[in-house]
Amino acid sequence: MTQALNQTLLARATAKLGPQVSLVLGLLVLAILVAMPLLHLLPAEHTLHISAYSLTLVGKILCYAIVALALDLVWGYAGLLSLGHGLFFALGGYAMGMYLMRQSAGDGLPAFMSFLAWTELPWYWYGTSSFLWAMCLVVLAPGLLALVFGFFAFRSRIKGVYFSIMTQALTFAGMLLFYRNETGFGGNNGFTGFTRILGFDITATGTRAALFLATLVVLLGSLYLGFVLARSKFGRVLTALRDAENRLMFCGYDPRGYKLFIWVLSAVLCGLAGALYVPQVGIINPGEMSPTNSIEAAVWVALGGRGTLLGPLLGAGIVNGMKSWFTVAFPEYWLFALGALFILVTLFLPKGVVGLLRKEPTP
Repeated sequence: MTQALNQTLLARATAKLGPQVSLVLGLLVLAILVAMPLLHLLPAEHTLHISAYSLTLVGKILCYAIVALALDLVWGYAGLLSLGHGLFFALGGYAMGMYLMRQSAGDGLPAFMSFLAWTELPWYWYGTSSFLWAMCLVVLAPGLLALVFGFFAFRSRIKGVYFSIMTQALTFAGMLLFYRNETGFGGNNGFTGFTRILGFDITATGTRAALFLATLVVLLGSLYLGFVLARSKFGRVLTALRDAENRLMFCGYDPRGYKLFIWVLSAVLCGLAGALYVPQVGIINPGEMSPTNSIEAAVWVALGGRGTLLGPLLGAGIVNGMKSWFTVAFPEYWLFALGALFILVTLFLPKGVVGLLRKEPTP
C-alpha cells in the first residue's frame, strides 16, 4: 500500500512538472531554431556551420507546421475535417512564384511563356512584378476562394464526411486546372528557376537565413493568434460548435459566421505558408495540390493531437522528419509507413502524442 501511495504521489508530481518541462523544451527548441540561420552565416569550413540543405529542410518543415496549425484551427476546434488545405497552400505558393518568375524574367516574359510562344502576359499576371501586390495575392487568392466555398457550404449546412469529400474534390479540381498549359501557370512543371527576391540573390546565405527567420516569425505569430482565439469567447464557441452544434443553435448562436471566419483564417495561414515555402525550396507545381498532401496534413494533426495547437507542430515535425529519412533510405516504403503510422495513432493514440504526454495519473 505504501509503495502504491508513493507511486501515485510520484506520478502526480511528474504531472505537475509537465508544463514546466514542456516550457523548457519549447524554449530550447526555439533557441535552436533561432540559432540555425545564424550558424548558416558562418564560413562553410567552420565546425558549427549549418548547411543550406539542412536549413532548407527545417525551413520547409516549419512551413508545414504552419499548415498543420491552420488545419488544427478548423478540425481540432471547429470539427471541420478539411482534405483540401493543400490547395490553399499551393495558391499562396503560386502567388509568390508569379512574383519570383517576374523577377527572374526582368522586362521579358517568364521562360515557360516564351517556350509556349506567348506574346503577352495574361491579365491576372499584371502587377505581379510588385512584391506588395504579390503579398496581397498570397492572402486574397486562398482567402477569397475559402470565403466563397465556405459561404455556400456552411449555408447549406454541409458537415462531416460530406464536407471532407467536397474539400478533397475542390483541391483535385484545382490540381487538374493548374496542370493545363493554357492556364498560364507553367503546366506540369509549374514555376522554378528563381534567381532574386526583393533585389537579393535568392540562393545567397543571407537571403536563406532571412527567409528562415521570416518563416519562424510567421509560425510564432500564428501560434500566438491560435492561443488568443482558443482562450477567448470565440474559441469556446468553436469548441461548443464542434461538440454540440444543435445545442449551440438552441442557445441563439448562428454557427455559420464562426465557421466561415475560422475557415477563411485557416486558408490565409496556409497561403502564407506556401508563400514562404516556394523561395526556400525553389519550386512550386500542381503536385502540391494533390489530395494526398492534404490527407498527409491531417495525419500531422492527428499524430500530434488535434485541438492542442502545439501538438500539430510536433506531428508535422515527426512525420516530415520520418519522410526525409524514408525517402532517402527506403523511398518505396514511405507510403506504407505513413499509412501504418496513421492506423497506429488512430488505434492507440486517439489524443495524439500530446495527449499521451498529458495523460493524467490514476489515483
